[in-house]
Amino acid sequence: MHFTDPQLVNSIQTIIEILGTLAFAISGIRHAAAKHFDWFGGFVCGFAVAIGGGTLRDVMLGLPPFWMTSPLYIVCTIVAQIFVISFSRMLKRLDNAWFFFDTLGLASFTITGIQKTIECGYPFWVAIIMGCITGAAGGVIRDVLLNKTPVVLRKEIYAMASIVGGLLYWVLTDMNVNMAITGVATFVFIVTIRILAVKYHISLPVLKDDE
Repeated sequence: MHFTDPQLVNSIQTIIEILGTLAFAISGIRHAAAKHFDWFGGFVCGFAVAIGGGTLRDVMLGLPPFWMTSPLYIVCTIVAQIFVISFSRMLKRLDNAWFFFDTLGLASFTITGIQKTIECGYPFWVAIIMGCITGAAGGVIRDVLLNKTPVVLRKEIYAMASIVGGLLYWVLTDMNVNMAITGVATFVFIVTIRILAVKYHISLPVLKDDE
């Protein structure tokens, strides 16, 4: 598929990456605060979470990692750190704050991962995988840094929300739906899946080791 306005595509990708960077950075820094990291440790955790998935995606696609082309993403992480420090008491009272920002990051980066992969000329099944990597790898890095079991390995619906969202993006694109509408619909769909899965404890079957 070819988009008629590459400049529009690049603008949308940049906006989505900024929103995803902010969301994931806030999520990572908030988790670091819960582990009583210092300010530098919190920044490292937030930055690693924010750029991890996108960096892996760009390396696999043979592109310069997105955060190396502009200091904007470092600035986003600094803004996220200031936000967490300034509103730490409020965020502490909001037990689901980390979940909210993590979900926004997952949805945002899934979309930009799909768009970038399609733009590079890869088939849609590759785009869906890259969207999942872009959205989920940051959470894996966060959990490893915090010495936790990565969320994608738990029974909680996380990476699957990204994959299903990618399938919706594929269907809407195949139907020639406007790209902006496709992006918004996919974003809302992924966020809704995550919220419903957590609220109603929906999960994939657990592997059992019967001895």
